[in-house]
Amino acid sequence: MTDLTLYHNPRCSKSRGALELLEARGLAPTVVRYLETPLDAPQLQRLLGKLGIGARQLLRTGEDEYKSLNLADSSLTEAQLIDAIAAHPKLMERPILEAGDKAIIGRPPEKVLEILP
Repeated sequence: MTDLTLYHNPRCSKSRGALELLEARGLAPTVVRYLETPLDAPQLQRLLGKLGIGARQLLRTGEDEYKSLNLADSSLTEAQLIDAIAAHPKLMERPILEAGDKAIIGRPPEKVLEILP
């Protein structure tokens, strides 16, 4: 069985929904509360590789930090965006399910089912 890791914010209804879907299927993913245990830049790079997206696609554009850090600036590099997410984990989309060499953003929560082994 592939190890499952859910990057989770228990205050987020989508994140709670994804966890409930997994548990309803008898799965017990490792739950990482990323606001309490933020990912560092290398971890984020690895996760982005599994997601197959760039850092800009991982950003929550509605967060105050997005605006205050001027992250809409198209001249920012991938490394700068990753550093911003590492420093401000609230900026990271959620939930994210990691399964082996794949990962997916669970929006809507049912998307997490797409990568189950």
